[in-house]
Amino acid sequence: MDVLPQASLFLGIIPALLLLYIVLKGYEGMYKDKTVFLTFVVGIILGFIAAVVRSFTLPGMIAYIVLLAFFEQLLKTIVLNMRRFQRKQETTIYGLSLGLGFGSVFTPFLIVAGSASIVGDTTAFAAVAAGSLGIILFHAAMGVFIGYGIYEGKLLKFLFIAIGLQLPFNALMDWSRFYPNVYFFYAQLALILYGLFVFWYVVKKVMPQLLVKGKKRKRSNT
Repeated sequence: MDVLPQASLFLGIIPALLLLYIVLKGYEGMYKDKTVFLTFVVGIILGFIAAVVRSFTLPGMIAYIVLLAFFEQLLKTIVLNMRRFQRKQETTIYGLSLGLGFGSVFTPFLIVAGSASIVGDTTAFAAVAAGSLGIILFHAAMGVFIGYGIYEGKLLKFLFIAIGLQLPFNALMDWSRFYPNVYFFYAQLALILYGLFVFWYVVKKVMPQLLVKGKKRKRSNT
């Protein structure tokens, strides 16, 4: 049985789509459905590229931890900083869909396909599923950060924030690649907690700014 397609579906794409549906409630009318879908698909493509590149790196090397953080956030930036998205409020939302797509394919490719020995171990597989959700949440949050930075005209500031936040995240991912190891499960737990924290922050602190500024804009136009 081919595990990768199933893992891509259940560990990546479906949770990412559910998160997208949940988070976008309350932001209706601020984005185009077609563009959300397209950025999600582009995110999947970019995530696949990033996962392939990461699969050729050696875990535990500081140089790779830093370079991969730059590389993965620059991939998102290249798309979100296109002329059609610059200084647009909805770019923050497209950053969310791009990041969710990025994480949805990146996760199963890297962890499940790269660690085939866990497939027969229910406990280990459950740990990977939890860690994979953390990866989806993290990349979604970084997409929001970069998109909001472009909207605010402060791309470099928010890009370097995203890169800085990814450094400890990359270290945790490298930790999880040292399997088999008793610390593997702690690494997966740390991934989900880290991803949840940054995702909670952007959903509760960053994205609501779009609603606040949208109301202010309407008042100024009346």
